[in-house]
Amino acid sequence: MQPASDIEPTSPVPNARSDRPVDRPRAIALMILAITFFSALDTSAKYLGQHYGLPVTQVAWSRFIGQFMALMVLVPVFGSLSLPDLFRTKHLKLQLVRSVLMASTTVLNFLALQTLRLDQAITIVFLAPLVVALLAGPFLGEWVGWRRLVAIAVGFTGVAVAMAPTDLTAGTTGFNIGVLYSLSAMLAYALFMLLTRYMAAFDPPMVTLFYSMFVGTFLGAPLAYLAWTTPPDLQAWLMLASLGFFGGMGHWLFLHAYRLAPASAVAPFLYFQLISMISFGYLVFSDVPDVQTLVGAAIVVASGIYLFHRERISATPPPAPQKSK
Repeated sequence: MQPASDIEPTSPVPNARSDRPVDRPRAIALMILAITFFSALDTSAKYLGQHYGLPVTQVAWSRFIGQFMALMVLVPVFGSLSLPDLFRTKHLKLQLVRSVLMASTTVLNFLALQTLRLDQAITIVFLAPLVVALLAGPFLGEWVGWRRLVAIAVGFTGVAVAMAPTDLTAGTTGFNIGVLYSLSAMLAYALFMLLTRYMAAFDPPMVTLFYSMFVGTFLGAPLAYLAWTTPPDLQAWLMLASLGFFGGMGHWLFLHAYRLAPASAVAPFLYFQLISMISFGYLVFSDVPDVQTLVGAAIVVASGIYLFHRERISATPPPAPQKSK
């Protein structure tokens, strides 16, 4: 559930063809692969900041411009839209607001990763679908029942459990500013997903993705320029270049997974990101999650899966009454 995702995770991809053959195993495999790319993106951003000391604005901008350039090359080749079509939107102001939210999410998430472990950051991000469900009532008129409200409350409790040992108490480690960055990123991401859900009825997904990359690239350019630090070696340059690749591949696989199978088959596998983040954290940074973080993350994941289950039930139409003979 990488904060850079451009499609509401618990919704089917808008404008997906309904006559496509269903291939659940392949869709699940693509979703797991997409999540792995998103985790590699976060891992690279954390490494560039901690090991090389590169500014977060520079790292975030490198991600946006890399994916933007790839989009400009691939859309004319594989897409159904021309480059001028990508600028056509029915709600320009909302697209711009949504894109600013995405850029803010990326920067705040990268800031959080400088002081939080990967598993801690993703545990907080997992709250986003719960916040979306909570805000969907006042924003979209999609009110939730008491069961989902309980699931949301339990999810927030899970984050408190996960963060309390090291971040939210004045213990030996003190207060960690990364928690505030991560919570802010999660809230921005939740608002971003609400706008994504709303915009799905008006603009094609590729247009929405284009605006995210376009605004992030040009809004972040002056900030990256002011803070620019020349990477010290070839590895740092390659890692900067890889950010756009990881983000772009993750988005493409994510969209393709939803086109091969219904959301009910693939959305629960978004939580595979907890496993991938723990794995990358251990392999790259030698980080081992503590018991409290694992327990809290399990609570948040269980709440999210239950929430998705209830939304699926609510979206299922009742069976048609049988006619008496």
